Amino acid sequence: MSGESSTLKRLKELGWRLPRPMQTGSLPFELVRIDGDRALLSGHVPLADDGSIAQPLGKVGGELTPEQGYAAAQRVVLGMLASLHQALGDLDRVSGWLRLFGMVNVAPGFNAVPGVINGASELILDIFGEERGAHTRSAVGMAELPFGVPVEIEAEVKLRP
Repeated sequence: MSGESSTLKRLKELGWRLPRPMQTGSLPFELVRIDGDRALLSGHVPLADDGSIAQPLGKVGGELTPEQGYAAAQRVVLGMLASLHQALGDLDRVSGWLRLFGMVNVAPGFNAVPGVINGASELILDIFGEERGAHTRSAVGMAELPFGVPVEIEAEVKLRP
């Protein structure tokens, strides 16, 4: 496809595609806030291809396995990329991932939170490569997340002009 960004090509090579961007309706915040050469991404949840909240819902270590949580974290990244694509017009403008803050909806006693958020980190590295995809990260367990989602992630990326 002519004019397709190298980032979108890489996404397709890996067998992924962008979902429709998350619809916030009348919420009082932006999904992506651009400030100079940085973009801040609000907390994103796992999205299905149609832009709705992806299933399954629930607590990792309870209703969901760690592997399902890992897959949910991957779906969050796809949603973040859809929001970035909508805001920037071209994912190749992302020159680097700076920070992820990953939150996992955990059942009591579940503490393997970093492995769940690895779904996000590893997908970013697979898509963007070591140099552009390297980032700092926090991964924390939460008693509840909005709508019962298993994972929510916010991020900061560096942009090319």
